[in-house]
Order: sequence, then C-alpha cells, then structure tokens
Amino acid sequence: MLNKNKDLLTRTEQIRLHKTTRRSFILNNAFIKHLSDLFKARFSYIYIPTWEENRLEDILKKISTTKEIIKTERDLYTWTSTKGLIKKGEKNELVSNTKDPMKALSFIEKYENPSVFMLKDFHVFFGYNNSQPDPNVIRRLRDLSPVIKNGNSPKNIVFTSPVVCLPIELQKDMTILEFDLPAYEDIMKVLNDIIDQNKDTGKIKFEINDYVKERLVKAAQGLTLQEAENAFARAMAHDGCLNIKDVKVIFEEKQQIIRKTGILEFINTELNMDDVGGLENLKRWLTKRNKSWQDKAKKYSIPAPKGVLITGVPGCGKSLVAKSISSMWQLPLLRLDMGRIFQGIVGSSEENMRKAISTAEAVAPSILWIDEIEKGFSGSGGRGDSGTSARIFGTFLTWMQEKKKPVFVVATANNINALPSEFLRKGRFDEIFFVDIPTQREREAILLVHLVKRLKNKDILGDFKISKNFVEKLASITEGFTGAELEQIVISALFEGFSEERNIRPDDFLKAVKDTIPLSETMKENILSIRSWANLRAVSATSKEDRKDYSDNIEEFETKEDIYQNRGGRTLDI
Repeated sequence: MLNKNKDLLTRTEQIRLHKTTRRSFILNNAFIKHLSDLFKARFSYIYIPTWEENRLEDILKKISTTKEIIKTERDLYTWTSTKGLIKKGEKNELVSNTKDPMKALSFIEKYENPSVFMLKDFHVFFGYNNSQPDPNVIRRLRDLSPVIKNGNSPKNIVFTSPVVCLPIELQKDMTILEFDLPAYEDIMKVLNDIIDQNKDTGKIKFEINDYVKERLVKAAQGLTLQEAENAFARAMAHDGCLNIKDVKVIFEEKQQIIRKTGILEFINTELNMDDVGGLENLKRWLTKRNKSWQDKAKKYSIPAPKGVLITGVPGCGKSLVAKSISSMWQLPLLRLDMGRIFQGIVGSSEENMRKAISTAEAVAPSILWIDEIEKGFSGSGGRGDSGTSARIFGTFLTWMQEKKKPVFVVATANNINALPSEFLRKGRFDEIFFVDIPTQREREAILLVHLVKRLKNKDILGDFKISKNFVEKLASITEGFTGAELEQIVISALFEGFSEERNIRPDDFLKAVKDTIPLSETMKENILSIRSWANLRAVSATSKEDRKDYSDNIEEFETKEDIYQNRGGRTLDI
C-alpha cells in the first residue's frame, strides 16, 4: 500500500501543476476572431460574463500582442477594486491611486497609447442583486464611450464578472460576448500536461490509454480549467493512481456546481439496469444509444440522443429506469424539480429555467430527469399566472429542439393527456415509451430481483428456497399487479416472519397477495384510457417475446372489460 506521506500529491506540487498548465490551453479561434473584430471596429464596451478571469486575461494578452490578429498592438491593463490598474507585461506595473473606479476611468480617458482595459467585477456598480447602482460611475461611462470611440488611439474596455448586470443607461453602449467553458481539447491539454509533469516522479501510477483519457476529459467537461485541474489533482491524490475509476471523482466535483444552483438536484444512485425487471424493449433502445455522445460516434455522423419520454401506469418502473440510465451510461443524473422553478419572487421563474438549462449543459454530457413532467407543464396555456407557465414551457421546448450539448432528457409522466400536444411531436424526444402493467414473464423477473435482494440471511430463509416453480406460481397469482406492488408483496411477507420472529414461509407471500387490492382494480378505467392513447402514439417498453401471451389488438382492446389479457403500446421489436 502506498505511503500517503510520500506518494500523495502535496499542495506545493498541485500549485506547481496549476502554474505549468494554466497557460497551456488551446485558444478558441472563433472567439478570438469575434473579439478582435470588435476591438478593430472600436467597440467601446464589451461585456464578457465568466468565472475564468485568468483564461480570459490570457486570451486578451494573446490578442493585444499579436499583430497578425489585431494589426495594431495594444497595452493590456487589468483593474480590480483591491489593487487598481495594473499594466500587464514581463513586469507588471501598478498604477497608483486607481482603486477608485472614477479615478480609474479618468486614467483610461487620458491614456494615449493603443490599449485594452479589463475591468473585473464592475457589476457591483451597476446595481447587481437589487443593490443601489452608482449613478456617478454610470454617467461617467456614458460620457467616456464617445471619447473612446472617436479617440486618436484605439482603446477598448472589457467588463468581466460571473453574471451579467447591465443598467438600462448602458445597454446601447455595451456588447455582450459569450465566453464558453473550456472545450474538449483544452481539458485534454491540461490532462496531458499533468501526466507529463508527474509520470517520471515515481509518485503517481498512471493506468491510462486513449479511451481512459477520453472518459476523464468528457467527465470534466463543464468545469472551468481551474476546476478541471483541481479534479485531476484530487483524483491522483486520492489513491496515488490515475485510472478509469477516477471518473467518479470528476463527477463528485461536478456535484459542487449542481448544489450551488439550488434548482437542480444531483442524484447519487447505486441502481443499475439489473435492478429493473422486464421492460426489455426500452433497455435495448437505451443500450443501442450508449456512448453515442463520444468521439467514435462522429464516424457515423449521428447526433447525440435528445431524450426519451416514458409514460404509463403508475408504479411500473418509470422512475426506476430513469435512475438506472445513469449507471448504464456512466453519466451524472440531474433531477429538475418543477416546483423549484416556479418558486421565488415574481419574474424569477424564467431565470430559474434558464439557469437550470445552462447548468445541465455546463456538466454535459449528462442526464436531465424530469419526474411527473405533466405537473410542471400542464398549465402552459398561461391562464391564471400571467403567462409565466407558457413562457417557461416555450423556453424548454425551444431548448429541446435546438440544444447542441449532449444533455439527455428523461421525462416521466403518469397522465399523458395533461401534456400539451407540442410536447409530443417528433424532434422533441427521440421516442415515447409506454410502460404497462408487467406481463407474466416480467413479474417473474421483478419478483426474482426483490427476493434475491432481500432474502440474503440464511437464518431467515430456513427451509425456504427461491425456486423457479415458486417464482412462477407467485407471478401467476399476481396478474394485474404493478412493479411497486410486487415489491410490497415481498416486504409484507418479510414483516410476517419478522413480527413472529421465525423463518420466512411460502404462505407469507400468498397471504400478502390476498391482502392486496392492485391498482389495476382501483384505476381500471384510467388504465384503459392511457392504453388506448398509447396504442397509436407510443412504443411498448415490453419486448415482443414478453407479451406474446397478451393481446394488442386495438378493436378487442377497446371493447374488452378484462384489462389483464391486454397490453398497451405499439409492438416494435428493438
């Protein structure tokens, strides 16, 4: 076992890694071209929202000192409220008495050389977070804008802060430019630099190939360069080794981003597809699309999957499947609670939805799970809430149609009729699956999962054995039971043995079945209704072989009162 005192990365080593890799990213040519064009066109004010001040500063330095890009080389100054103006170069030169924003702006006005000024966190003077804006600073900027535009030497001011905050007085003078998070190539360069810096030290073991690198980098996409560096350093410090297992460590770093939003919930789940009994059609569909967001999928020119809508009878495994996709695809699972979208002050709901979408894209590739989606969008007609629901619905629909980042949306719904028709058309979701009451073979699979999962103690088992005959018999007498009800049958039987402090018996399960009235009895009319809808509009999540003993004839289905011999959804063999 490695000696932690000798073999784990020290903080000093981590700092060394950060310094050597900070400037080793690949510059975004499209962003540089756009920004340099704005500089050459003498745009006075450019607002770039970002957390990554260092990365942006490096790009500004690259632009301002490269004649091939900017034509007229320029001096670069940065400003912060703690240090004032600093001229960047081989030796940074501090400009005295410029901490005050008004004095800094006066210096900019009088400066005669071609220059770029990067003003950090100036949004505090613009009325951020409902604070009082500084009218003198705003007025000074309005006066300064034409001076910069028409001056003898080209000058530009770049405002940067984590959020966009613009007073109405400056909206016509300001150009907002988006600064994307590091690209795949940027993070790969950071990872390679870290490996090169440490591979010869003998302190870190590297179990790395191209596939492992791709997985680590894909997992780190959505992090800033600093966060990615920290994540890789933590992964090495964790056990003195960097390998495929460290994808989990990277995901843990992404959890920090999710927690800070307060809207999305990061779901840690140990469930996998082996915990889902039946639904083989849906499983096969998901298996075919696994890894389709990776580079090897580009050879086939296929897009990353958009998402899937899973509807059907309550308690039949829709949410269970959503959680299991995360384990199958090895991607972070984010749960969007529509209740959190609509909470807060008036006007914040739209911003909450935009924030949720941007966060999901920031940690892409990822899975966005919206449970019981009909409850969030059923009021999208705009009645009674001044159109808030309709606007949020429109924002989400547009994003679903046009999103470029690999965010796979898993939406589950019990009452499909409550969803607007626009939500169901092709292009929003890749497929709509219908989950019906389990068939005989599916009930056998579900019961076996729960029996094996819970009956592990030999003292409790006694003479009882989980035999094929017993499982088949139990499945045959539970026709019409949902997956959740089958799980409760097993739990209720265990309580019988527990309460009498004895071994479990087959009669305990039979008694639990007898005492249970299934959902198919209490909600028969509702089940018939959603089956009628699904027969024309949704693909059955149950495989063809698992429903061979059941009818899917529409005419028979619509007239037959006994729902147990029918199953809904189009039969499509995947």
